[in-house]
Amino acid sequence: MPDVSIAELKKLLVENCVLKVDLDAINEDTPLFGPGSVGLDSLDALQMTVAIEQHFGIAITDPQVARKAFASLGTMREWLAHQPGKNGSG
Repeated sequence: MPDVSIAELKKLLVENCVLKVDLDAINEDTPLFGPGSVGLDSLDALQMTVAIEQHFGIAITDPQVARKAFASLGTMREWLAHQPGKNGSG
């Protein structure tokens, strides 16, 4: 799959999740869940899972994979980079 930018992933966050911090305060290493994070919850995780599938054509069906992939924007970008992309996604 082609490189995905942190800006593109931030846009997905804004469009699909209720953020509890300023978007400018989020960098690629900022935790998305748990203490010291941007404050996402399980509903936000579901929203992001759907958004990833719609935007990139990649389904995340394993909760453990999702937990690791959604740790931060950087881990999400890294995970996406290792997935086979589908033609016509985006």
